[in-house]
Amino acid sequence: MDQKLNFAFFGTPEVASKTLEILKQEDFIPALIITAPDRPKGRGMQLQQSPVAEFAKQNNISYFKPEKLNNELAKKLSAKSYELAIVVAYGKIMPENILNIPKLGSINVHYSLLPKYRGASPVESAILNGETKTGVTIQKMVYQMDAGPILAQTKTEIFPNETASELRARLIKLGGDMLVKILKTPSSFPLSGGKQQDESQATYCKKIKKEDGLLDLNDNPVKNYNKFRAYAHWPRIFYFKNGKRIIVTQAKLENDPLDSARGKQFVIEKILPEGKKEQDYQNSIYTLA
Repeated sequence: MDQKLNFAFFGTPEVASKTLEILKQEDFIPALIITAPDRPKGRGMQLQQSPVAEFAKQNNISYFKPEKLNNELAKKLSAKSYELAIVVAYGKIMPENILNIPKLGSINVHYSLLPKYRGASPVESAILNGETKTGVTIQKMVYQMDAGPILAQTKTEIFPNETASELRARLIKLGGDMLVKILKTPSSFPLSGGKQQDESQATYCKKIKKEDGLLDLNDNPVKNYNKFRAYAHWPRIFYFKNGKRIIVTQAKLENDPLDSARGKQFVIEKILPEGKKEQDYQNSIYTLA
């Protein structure tokens, strides 16, 4: 077995903290964690640490929450001679001088089969577009979004009724296992090389906004069901009735019993009206009929 690498970890949300848990189970602990500053959350808009900051605190790991990736961070990284930086959903564009400080550079875990779905929402976008396969890519980072050489890639099926949160949970495990393999035997991976991405095949996905969940029942039923699956955790899909926002909490796709030529129909089963409890859609006063 190769000697363990001295590495730093950049990440912010739960997807990154869960990845750290996988590394911890295999006894791979970063020497330094860099995460986003505390942000106001919840109804009271109280400042809260990121899930990654909480992980660092609970595990007594040094961590830093820079507002900007500036010379102060560069000095911290340079002072300790880190061999590698691992980046998982950090949320900030990293300048080239930071990326190149570790001896072996910086690698990123991205939840798509790059070069497809570069950007902020690869899991949701794959489901929205009706993909049946996706995967995890570990890439050597460059100063261009998700465009670095591919070091490792693993494919997996997207199940027909799988939501984005369910798929993401599987991808986190896949990505974590891939990182463990690299950290266990770094000499077997081309950390300074990799396979160049085919730019002609690159596609991009945007950051999801709350308003993206607005439902249009005149849309294609399969498209609406994919939207429900993609946004089931956040922002969830919704419509408005009598000035109230109605969240669809349960839905399915089934064959149209009245018109087989139409194929499928999108069926709403449960809803959560604004200020009310969850209820059956068919027996509700908030149906769209």
